[in-house]
Amino acid sequence: MSRRSSDDVAVDPLRPSDHMDSTDEVTQPALGFVGWMRWGWRQLTSMRTALVLLLLLAIAAVPGSLVPQRSADPNGVTQWQVDNPDLYPVLEFFKLFDVYSSPWFSAIYILLFVSLIGCVIPRTKHHWKAMRALPPRTPARLERLDAHRTEVVELAADADAAADAEAAIGLAERQLKKAGYRVQRYDSRGSFSVSAERGYLRETGNLVFHGALIGVLLAVGIGGGLTYTGQSVIIEGRSFVNTLLDYNSFNPGRFVDSDQLTPYSLTLDRFDVTYVPSGEQGGGQAGDFAANLTTQLAGEQPQEGVVRVNHPLDIAGDRVYLMGNGYAPTLTIRNADGDVVFSESVPFLPQDTQMTSLGVVKVPDGMPEQLGLVGFFYPTQVQRADGAYASSYPALINPVVTLEVYQGDLGIDDGTPRSVYTLDTGDMDKIAGRGVDEAPTIELAPGEEADLPNGLGTITFENEAPASTEGYDGSVKRYVSLSVHRDVGAPWVLAFALLALAGLLAALFIPRRRMWVRATPSGHTLQLTYAGLARGEDPTLDAAVDQVAQRHAVQLDDVLSARGGASTGKVD
Repeated sequence: MSRRSSDDVAVDPLRPSDHMDSTDEVTQPALGFVGWMRWGWRQLTSMRTALVLLLLLAIAAVPGSLVPQRSADPNGVTQWQVDNPDLYPVLEFFKLFDVYSSPWFSAIYILLFVSLIGCVIPRTKHHWKAMRALPPRTPARLERLDAHRTEVVELAADADAAADAEAAIGLAERQLKKAGYRVQRYDSRGSFSVSAERGYLRETGNLVFHGALIGVLLAVGIGGGLTYTGQSVIIEGRSFVNTLLDYNSFNPGRFVDSDQLTPYSLTLDRFDVTYVPSGEQGGGQAGDFAANLTTQLAGEQPQEGVVRVNHPLDIAGDRVYLMGNGYAPTLTIRNADGDVVFSESVPFLPQDTQMTSLGVVKVPDGMPEQLGLVGFFYPTQVQRADGAYASSYPALINPVVTLEVYQGDLGIDDGTPRSVYTLDTGDMDKIAGRGVDEAPTIELAPGEEADLPNGLGTITFENEAPASTEGYDGSVKRYVSLSVHRDVGAPWVLAFALLALAGLLAALFIPRRRMWVRATPSGHTLQLTYAGLARGEDPTLDAAVDQVAQRHAVQLDDVLSARGGASTGKVD
């Protein structure tokens, strides 16, 4: 140790002249592995870290709404790759097409989960002990509290001041209990007092809110693994069976066993749709969609059901949504020998609001070479000024299908998956259609038949009577696109969200406060002191203290009057 010189004192005159400084450097103790682990745990389980992680989770979810996700829209991902071939590998490297199952998103999710648990458990233990503890002793000087009120009560000459003081505190104790306070008497020589507190539901609500957030995370995480979504197209008169083979696309959660799906079937009996008549405002717009289904669970009787837009059908824990609809003309193709090589109702995909629809037919066998046909279906065909065809109304008034024919390799023999709604013409030659003088585009109305080029055979647009459409004596089948969705976690997420809301409201609007009442006898007077203390901001605390004092004064006056004494209150 060394004594500071007078020069040092001149530099720092606030330190005494005999102050001694150590000449040795301060060496902090090494934390070690266990110490660093404890420090890291405290940082992770702090509320500040939990809030930062919650913000990061919200930011990390943003890419999931900006680019298509493979789990929800695999076709959209494929199209995005076609449209952005240079940027796609970069986004794929960072798992932006699988945001919610990516390692970095899962890391934030798990850290947030651990942080919230580490916050809630210690606080819950502390809150439990606080709820079981007695209210604190009455402070010696209640007058120092901001919210206080003092009254002096004059007693009768023959009154027992100590007995009246004890009666006053007993009255205050019952009054505070009735108001929902936890109370405890703290009497001492010369004075009587009661200590009361309430508002523990505020901290309870806070803990419930954070506990519910943990529940939401669990419900989303576990429920997401048990959730599946699938899409299927059903043509009128046909059925869908809840097996993997009947889905056009199927996206299961990681815990879903696709071989153990609940067995049931859906049969599309009829698809009803109404359109605003042409010539009226909004002509051609659809008014209502309704897919009339027959549902049947394994071992049970069939039942009728209806699926509308925003009104799904519930069956066996699944929800069936109506996603789209269109026309499915039935086409029959015969080869040169008259043998049927293709006869199917082909879904044509709508391209505009007037239901101009695009469809593809693939004939892999029965012909000298594989055939592919690409065509348009027009429910109400009209010819535009430029000579091209279009549909002027979505209902069946003048239905026509036009087809172009390709011959060659469909590209399906090598096992490469191909969409049934697209035709790869890279290894095929056009033999009928635009640009082919010898064989123009094939045009067919329902019930008509046309020859295929090069003597390959014929194609027929089947007229499926009877019809129900006014102004047309035939009919074309409709189809619907259904989405089957099972979300096990959704009810739990809703329940925990409501619980979190209730906890948040309790934490925001229930005041946490303490209240004290002291009675001190002095001769023929009784001094009553009321005081309150709030935890945090409580603008109603003064009013609460005044209310307790007023009610207590009224009841005390009745008690003293019954004893034969008079009382007048003087407020300080």
